Amino acid sequence: MPGNVDITNERSRRILIFINVIAHISLVNSYFCLKYNFMLKVGVLGAGHLGKIHLRLLQQSEKYELVGFYDENPVYAEKIAAEYGYKRFTTIASLIHAVDVVDIVTPTLSHYKCARVAIKSGKHVFIEKPISNTIEEAEEIISLAKEYKVKGQVGHVERFNPAFIATRDTIQNPMFIETHRLAEFNPRGTDVPVVLDLMIHDIDVILSVVNSPVKNINASGVSVISDTPDIANARIEFENGCVANLTASRISLKNMRKSRFFQKDAYISVDFLEKKCEVVKMKDAPENPGDFDMILQNAEGVKRQIYFANPDVTQNNAILDELETFAEAITSGSDPIVTLEDGTKALRVAHQIINCFK
Repeated sequence: MPGNVDITNERSRRILIFINVIAHISLVNSYFCLKYNFMLKVGVLGAGHLGKIHLRLLQQSEKYELVGFYDENPVYAEKIAAEYGYKRFTTIASLIHAVDVVDIVTPTLSHYKCARVAIKSGKHVFIEKPISNTIEEAEEIISLAKEYKVKGQVGHVERFNPAFIATRDTIQNPMFIETHRLAEFNPRGTDVPVVLDLMIHDIDVILSVVNSPVKNINASGVSVISDTPDIANARIEFENGCVANLTASRISLKNMRKSRFFQKDAYISVDFLEKKCEVVKMKDAPENPGDFDMILQNAEGVKRQIYFANPDVTQNNAILDELETFAEAITSGSDPIVTLEDGTKALRVAHQIINCFK
């Protein structure tokens, strides 16, 4: 009949418009946060040792509005809420519904479950390292983030360490790397091997500076106190010839977090614990060296001068920086500094190391 409206088609059109609006709501929220300088609403899953640090920093942040937290232990959660004044949510779903960003600081074994629920709800996710317990879980997190058009970042905090930031641009094509990450024993974190607890920090840093695929890995690990390896050593060989030796222990008498990078005409030392660095370089020796110039001469008679080029280290709060740069990535639409893919690459190498123990 002329003039009649096809009700079925009109209803379908409206449904499609509604679905399209819902699918892009996170992106719209991010746009307005950027345009009008609104704060992103964030909630924290897990209020343990690290979770409490995240809660405190997010409350201080100018880029986030801390909505509250959830912890699976109701008695402990009530205590934290009463002591610090944070709003406590009694279910994961209720917290996720109330925020734009979900900060996952739960034990590793629950990372995947929490991330999956949050992403499917259209929320951006910050996931403490490691990204998940298995490679399959990590790959699904990546796939879901793409499907639901949300951003994710993994908490490899050493990328934001001021000593590493100060030397990052100096580290160019390193060919030998040595890392030591030693910690006194602490029951927290023993649910996973020391490789996933500590060494994965150095794995991520190394993968960020070595632009080459992994060729071969050899490793050994020993369980001393816990049921999983407490001390481990790994040798990673890359296709470009670079070799990295990594040692991690959670049963040491003292704490140490040092990495040394050797490359042509330079040696870079980064102390992640003390937040200090040292850069030693070499250049052609002057014809008339000064009395205090350090000159080396090789067997062929070539003279080289050694000199220090230590950069200034600008102190920061690395955890706050990683959280706030994630907010900037969300509002600007740029890639996070440590992507979900980066976290998965580090996890894959970590599992290759663990498999050497079997």
